[in-house]
Amino acid sequence: MSSVGVVGAGYVGLTTAACLAHLGHDVVCGDLDADRVRTLNQGEIPILEEGLDDLVVEGLGSGRLRFALGAAAAVTDAEFVFLCVATPQGSDGQADLSAIDTAAREIAPVLAPASVVLNKSTVPVGTTERVDRIMREAGAVTDIGVASNPEFLREGTAVRDFLHPSRVVIGTDDSAVGVRISELYAGVNAPVLVTDPASAEMIKYASNAFLATKISFVNAIANVCEAVNADVREVVLGMGYDPRIGFEFLHPGPGWGGSCFPKDTAALLRTADEAGYDFALLRGAVTANDEQRDRMVTKVRDACGGTLAGARVAIWGLTFKANTDDLRDSPAVAIAAILAEEGAVLRAYDPSAGDAAAGLPGLEVVADAYEACTDAQVLVVLTEWDEFRWLDFERVAASMSRAEVVDARNLLDPAAMRHIGFTYRGVGR
Repeated sequence: MSSVGVVGAGYVGLTTAACLAHLGHDVVCGDLDADRVRTLNQGEIPILEEGLDDLVVEGLGSGRLRFALGAAAAVTDAEFVFLCVATPQGSDGQADLSAIDTAAREIAPVLAPASVVLNKSTVPVGTTERVDRIMREAGAVTDIGVASNPEFLREGTAVRDFLHPSRVVIGTDDSAVGVRISELYAGVNAPVLVTDPASAEMIKYASNAFLATKISFVNAIANVCEAVNADVREVVLGMGYDPRIGFEFLHPGPGWGGSCFPKDTAALLRTADEAGYDFALLRGAVTANDEQRDRMVTKVRDACGGTLAGARVAIWGLTFKANTDDLRDSPAVAIAAILAEEGAVLRAYDPSAGDAAAGLPGLEVVADAYEACTDAQVLVVLTEWDEFRWLDFERVAASMSRAEVVDARNLLDPAAMRHIGFTYRGVGR
């Protein structure tokens, strides 16, 4: 087994470190946040991710996993180093690589001979070469290898995605480095694609852009279904049985969001622009996504009688998707902000958002789904938490001033809701 250093203890870095330790490697994960390092060494996980807490506790108990303060402390003597730092969207739409650059400079002087540095962060084409250049300028030994190893982790299922991936992508111009990295994933049953760094970097962006486009497409189909009195549920069922299409990401809703799709589509559009190509198809998908959020606001406005000024609105769900505690670029939060701007009085409940949601402007966050509905004129379901399906909707209706629901996730049963007395508005239904 190998010694591994992981730089960054966020969603990607923490999952990578815990899973590699589970596979039998000796892993040190470094982070700049001293409090996070301390709590992680105590087995306390700062994020909601199924199975991750068990793997961290397992790794700490076996001695194969520990956490250190700073990048240099994590990578000293490591055979493999994973860069798992944030690459947020910059003001120009391109990925902000300042954290990558800083990490590369910090680790360069302490890298072990013949070690391999892998970019796991989502980065633009050419970043592998950039990291290689920065580290050599900062004093790295001459025989290090640098490669791309993009992550394909979905929040909420990140552990499963790492240990049972659809593929492992390795980008390197050195075949020996490619073999060494593939051996690191021994025990993971998945196809391994070894390609050049630029292609590996593009695979991640292309994958996310395609999925975002697929969501925008099915949302557009849902809007057409509403106009022609078709049921998008039946349409999606008929589409999904076609193996060329499949069922994945054919779920109409309020639009895509989260920490990946918005910034990755923006970065790919920026890359295309710089290369002189007008990526009109992807640009259209982004525009359609923005319009979808506006359509959800219109549904709420209509449910309130045409105006949101002073309207009491209950919101169920604030995270960008269920089974996470992540509010970053959440369509639910974006829609809530528009409702607040138009004068709605908002009371919201989310099973996991906690204190982070309490700081959102124009929003009262409560600890109970029923409390959110008290005296509300309309209930808006914005995140697909499964627990929302099984609540007592007769109690909900009795607590509201009007029995109106806008189901932006098509989570509820329209017939059952109407039987109780709700006016139901879904997406494409």
